[in-house]
Amino acid sequence: MSLLKPTFTLDEVVQSERIAKRMARAGLCSRRDAERWIRAGRVIVNETLLETPAHIVGPDDKIIVDNKPLPNPEATRLWRYYKPRGLVVSHRDEQNRKTLFDRIKDRLPRVMSVGRLDLDSEGMILLTNDGGLARHLELPSTGWTRKYRVRIYGRVDEKQLEALKDGITIDGIHYGSLLARLDKQMTSNAWLTIAIKEGKNREIRRVMEYLGYSVSRLIRTSYGPFQLGNMEEDDVQEVKHAVLREQLGQAYKEDEKLAISVGRQKITSGKHNSVSGKSRDKNANNRRSKARRQAR
Repeated sequence: MSLLKPTFTLDEVVQSERIAKRMARAGLCSRRDAERWIRAGRVIVNETLLETPAHIVGPDDKIIVDNKPLPNPEATRLWRYYKPRGLVVSHRDEQNRKTLFDRIKDRLPRVMSVGRLDLDSEGMILLTNDGGLARHLELPSTGWTRKYRVRIYGRVDEKQLEALKDGITIDGIHYGSLLARLDKQMTSNAWLTIAIKEGKNREIRRVMEYLGYSVSRLIRTSYGPFQLGNMEEDDVQEVKHAVLREQLGQAYKEDEKLAISVGRQKITSGKHNSVSGKSRDKNANNRRSKARRQAR
């Protein structure tokens, strides 16, 4: 599913933005860290030492961090990652548990996740080096569906699952439409496929518990058009730039170029055919005139 009205433009040249955002886009650190670095006196803009992160910079501003020029912003990139169970999706964990970013730090540049998966969940999670893209893909208005394979204890009442398509409110929190399907019922447990679009914190687990089912395994199999496929735990694969552009609904730029090129070829061909036709008519008239003179 592609987006018809994107609020994020791939590879957009930003004219002005906050200094912390520029530092984050350059892959140097997070926005929060950038703000701390600025307050610590580590950032200079146009030969002026910054004292506050409330500063707007443009494309021509000279930015120095720790006495080194700030690198140019990196091109937007996206990766699929198969998160194993037992990893926290956070750059820091107060309980010193293993994090996803510790696991991948030697394989990827500095990245952030598109949404999260809780500690006991596994499967597809998207990673990007662009905070703007991450926020865009997390929005329910983007329209991308998240699909999960869910194993629960107990025997399933399919009428309960059917009712979830209208949404449900639990402890004052409203969860939007969930499309749930029973795939396989076994003696003591069952496998379900569940599709959601909002992705509130622990949404599927809470809804299943409310219905009386305990979730024993939860695997995200897709996020929008991106599938887990045959990836194995801890696998990471980059999404091709052309594929990302297409799925963002921005491939039309290339299509327009192709259409213009084809159009030009047709115009050129038409002109050539028109000139050739005129030339043939002129030659035919000349031959007829010559024949009449010889007949006289």
